[in-house]
Amino acid sequence: MDISKLNKIQKVKLVMGADFWSNDTADGSLYKFVLSDGPVGLRQPLDKSNPEQKEVIKSVAYPSTQVLSQTWNCDLAKLLGKSIGNDCIEQKVDIVLGPGVNIKRLPTNGRNFEYYSEDPYLAGTLAKKYIEGVQKMHVGTCIKHFCCNNSEFSRHWASMEVDERTLHEIYLKTFEIAMEAKPWTVMCSYNLVNGRRMSENNKLYNVLRNNFKFDGLIMSDWDAVKDSEASLNAGLNLEMPYNENHHNLMMKKAQENILNERKLDESAVKVIELAEKCEKESKLRKMDMSINERRNVALKIAEEGIVLLKNENNVLPLKPEKKIFITGDPASRYYCGGGSSQVCPELPFISLEEALKAECYDVQYYESIWEKLGHLAHVGNAKKALEYSAQAEYTILAVGDSANLEFECADREGIKLSKEEEILINDFAKVAKHLIIVVEAGSAIDMSSWIDKVEAVVYMGYGGELGHKALANILVGKINPSGRLSETFPLKLEDSPAMKSYHDSSVMKYDEGLNIGYRYYETFNVPVLFPFGYGLSYSKFEYSNLKIEQIKDVYKVSFDIENETEIDGAEVCQLYIREVVKEVYRPDYELKGYEKIFIKAHEKKEVIIELKRKDFSYYSTYYDEYHVKPGAFDILIGKNSHDIILKERIIVD
Repeated sequence: MDISKLNKIQKVKLVMGADFWSNDTADGSLYKFVLSDGPVGLRQPLDKSNPEQKEVIKSVAYPSTQVLSQTWNCDLAKLLGKSIGNDCIEQKVDIVLGPGVNIKRLPTNGRNFEYYSEDPYLAGTLAKKYIEGVQKMHVGTCIKHFCCNNSEFSRHWASMEVDERTLHEIYLKTFEIAMEAKPWTVMCSYNLVNGRRMSENNKLYNVLRNNFKFDGLIMSDWDAVKDSEASLNAGLNLEMPYNENHHNLMMKKAQENILNERKLDESAVKVIELAEKCEKESKLRKMDMSINERRNVALKIAEEGIVLLKNENNVLPLKPEKKIFITGDPASRYYCGGGSSQVCPELPFISLEEALKAECYDVQYYESIWEKLGHLAHVGNAKKALEYSAQAEYTILAVGDSANLEFECADREGIKLSKEEEILINDFAKVAKHLIIVVEAGSAIDMSSWIDKVEAVVYMGYGGELGHKALANILVGKINPSGRLSETFPLKLEDSPAMKSYHDSSVMKYDEGLNIGYRYYETFNVPVLFPFGYGLSYSKFEYSNLKIEQIKDVYKVSFDIENETEIDGAEVCQLYIREVVKEVYRPDYELKGYEKIFIKAHEKKEVIIELKRKDFSYYSTYYDEYHVKPGAFDILIGKNSHDIILKERIIVD
């Protein structure tokens, strides 16, 4: 479409949503594209004209992004994207509003379950593969929320105060990495950054355009725009959704020749280009996965994303022909995060009791806690539950956070379980022969008051519609756990570096700077409950033979991993770097590579991870770009950020 043939009124309509989920068509001359929530399963309203979205189309409910990140498996991230692409084709969706790549700065952030990690490299590489998977199906993605949407507290009005270097190295880095996959669109966040609303933040839009070479469309999060003209002038291309007051005001300004015509044209062109791209790509779409294949993707992600945190005396896997008692609200109720990413599962809920009985285990369920309401819980006949526990070989107590505690629009008050759940854990620990705790939650949980009293802890996260089937497979040993934490679990909330920073009702200062997550805990030797990258297996792996070969500006890092057990399994090996003599401050550990490798019993495999010269850089506020200081760097190979197994020093020219 030739922009010169449109009048100002038509152009204004183009840069503002036509309704809640689609664009204006310039009087029928443009393709009408359809947007949908759903990074981990589509969330399309049955009635698209109703913004309440109370009734939505049932879809495959994949595990949360947090569980996907715990797989540390880029192939699975891409496969999930492909599956979502198939869902979109089936439901006639042109662009899925995801992935969400915001950094987990605060353990209490209500949307942490929607995000990948506290580490920008892990988050960025997984998001990149997800985008590739979706767009391979000729369906678009919308990477979000640009940027620093790291808290839900007063999210429309709070300013995130962050220094330039930290902004680039931590909070923009995920977007920079993911941009290599060329997402079709970017969604701005609600919050302000350094006093400027993100829907009006031309400075950071320029970083997106000039530094990251993004040439697609920038849209607003829903109702993120407060001043349509200011957003247009800043470089926002599409305001979503339709807002009658904003629409009328912009029409009036267009008629009075107040609007900047060049800016209006630039944004109108971006909308036209996106509509034409969607139309072209829609003709190439063809489903290539059945519903069962997509369900298997959901199952596989859950199986690889569940993290075994404790397994004292090898109590897991469960021994057959032994009586199992199950209790706890998440065992009998579907747990997920709340908000715009909450999917309505297309399969009936599978309880943990049903999942274990399907594996022919002797299982009994009885309620103890039967409903969670935020930080409170209803307690049923706990005395009867304890009697059943005393008679069983194994007691599995499921605890966690439901959708009314971890959800969009608010942050958690803390990271402890409800006091009722902690009381029950302690009571069951006194009577159970073997007590296994299953945690269904979307972010870090403080377990310090009870973890020493239980034999096993399995962190399930939000496992999607087949989560309990995946959990049962791990509990009985059909699947060897291989999930690893993508965020640090502190001993207590107050240990989190971001919690020490200043904040009030209007401002959140990022005083911790680069010292976020494991970068802080490892640099300053602060003990944690579980370190970044941590997770147990039923196998035991040994590392050896670290070699580093430089080929021009590439450093080829190789080492061997051997499975010393009779059980096939997967290991997640992690590569960190540390600058020996610093030019400017740098944390002691920075993740720069990882590999998930499947190794058969008693097999040894070589792992190769390549580092480029830019991987040793930091963002220089003097040069306004990334800069490498030649010198000595330690290459650290570990099972997690705290358990470093191999180490070698190199000199970077």
